[in-house]
Amino acid sequence: MKHILCSLLIAVLPIGSALAEAPKAKNAKVTVVYQHELPNVPGKSMKGVLVEYGPGGYSPGHMHAKSAVIYATVLEGAILSQVNDGPVTTYKAGQNFTELPGDRHRVSANASKTEPAKLLAVFVVDTNEKELTTPFD
Repeated sequence: MKHILCSLLIAVLPIGSALAEAPKAKNAKVTVVYQHELPNVPGKSMKGVLVEYGPGGYSPGHMHAKSAVIYATVLEGAILSQVNDGPVTTYKAGQNFTELPGDRHRVSANASKTEPAKLLAVFVVDTNEKELTTPFD
């Protein structure tokens, strides 16, 4: 019996280690603040997503829904962003950037270790899309 338990534990350890290393957001809160079907574009919806980063907060690299076009505006503080292989850019309050279908958002982080930052991401997406964001490593 002891050998069986040891074998099971050894078999499960690599899986547990891989799960522990999965990228996770730090000091980040994401809230869908509105969603509305577009009456003049059947099958499409607009969704507003508020992203709040505490000091030093970030989200892991991710992609968005395959149909998503995103217009993001920084509301407070400064955000570091890198889309695809472009440069890491700092966007300050009032500045904005766009993400297109298939883009890889490699960096999304608060530029400050001491002040909070917020951005509003407006998605135009297929109404039937359930997951707006999928992390990658």
